[in-house]
Amino acid sequence: MTREDVLGRAVARSANVAEVRIGRGALAETAAVYSRHFTGPAVLLADDRGWAAAGPQAEAALTGDGIASRRHVIAARPRPKPTVDLADSLRAVLQPGETPVSIGSGVMNDVVKHAAFTLGIPYMCIATAASMDGYTSAGAPLSDKGFKKTIPCRPARVLLADLDVIAAAPPEMTGWGYGDLAGKVPAGGDWMIADALGIEAIDDVAWPMVQDGLAGWLSQPDLIAAGDRNAIEGLFLGLTLVGLAMEAHGSSRPASGADHQIAHLWEMDDLHHNRERVSHGACVAVGTVATLRMYDWLLSLDRLAIDPARAAGVTLAAKEDEIRRLFGPGEIADRAIAETRLKHVEGAAMAARLTRLHEVWPALSARLRDRLWTADRMAAHLDRAGAPSSGAGIGVDGGYLYQSILKARFLRSRYTVLDLLDECGLLHQAALAASGPAAIRRVGT
Repeated sequence: MTREDVLGRAVARSANVAEVRIGRGALAETAAVYSRHFTGPAVLLADDRGWAAAGPQAEAALTGDGIASRRHVIAARPRPKPTVDLADSLRAVLQPGETPVSIGSGVMNDVVKHAAFTLGIPYMCIATAASMDGYTSAGAPLSDKGFKKTIPCRPARVLLADLDVIAAAPPEMTGWGYGDLAGKVPAGGDWMIADALGIEAIDDVAWPMVQDGLAGWLSQPDLIAAGDRNAIEGLFLGLTLVGLAMEAHGSSRPASGADHQIAHLWEMDDLHHNRERVSHGACVAVGTVATLRMYDWLLSLDRLAIDPARAAGVTLAAKEDEIRRLFGPGEIADRAIAETRLKHVEGAAMAARLTRLHEVWPALSARLRDRLWTADRMAAHLDRAGAPSSGAGIGVDGGYLYQSILKARFLRSRYTVLDLLDECGLLHQAALAASGPAAIRRVGT
């Protein structure tokens, strides 16, 4: 099956995405694509960088076809932060009867998506970089009062991606997209664990949309770093299909696991490196390697020591105390507690889960070894693609990474390897294995 066939089937299955147009010179088709799905004037929403990449061409195409448009361009420096407040400010710009058109990459798409959704109107997205998987996803990962969460929203009705523009994006942005896509490797392992324990079944539609092509999309890091259009087209296709898989499943489970939980924590901390806010994809890349190092450590054990009696000591009250200690008082701790309550079990239910884990672990661990990449293999691919592969690349030292791993499991109700390790009493050891000797010195263990 060709790439076009795979994408066409996914779009046909979508409840919201009507067309995805990917190709060289596709910007020239802006007006034709717009006219197939929208009527009335367009509002072109971008930051300075996104506008420079595709705004004038899109505007000229619309004007040339007699479609009224106006632009609203925000500053690109400092790098816009994906927040509900920014989305609300863009919503205030829109007037009745206008169709918003997002021109840019991750942040701009997410805030326009949220603005359009809260107004109950569709929007169009013109992508300018293969930098993340959210163009076609039914969610906007935004910070709200300091807590980053994925807010359910309708994806763009139309996605247009000109490969000439995508390939000309700054190489670091393409690296971010590679890092975001790399996160689907440990996310797949996390879903396998949740499925095996009877917590969240694997979706036979969404799973193959992500996992069947994943190795191929990640197989050409050198060509991606070199700006090869065919390799970048494969990367962009993979990111687009991941977004459609999330929409099909109704959540971000097909694309997001422990790697994203770690990354979201750094984004909530407003992590900066070299005087610039660290991007989502860069955070995910480092979170991916850290998660795979924990998997490497876990799967290297001769046996998984599981003590059902441990269930008696795993209480919600104990977790709430730990959350307050790790996060301090305030809104973030309150939301972390709310998320943790949704997935917490204790007593007989926990004992039953640990018993089931003991039963399924031999087969599950073998399947995980077959599916997952080692951390070293993933780090080498990320390096070659131009993405960060270690905490040093984004300003995260071993101690900070260690503490981040301990905190990350509380940010989402989603069950991941972090929860399995915690319930087996192994999380601290795995976190140290992922964080290195510096973490041991810093935390005094």
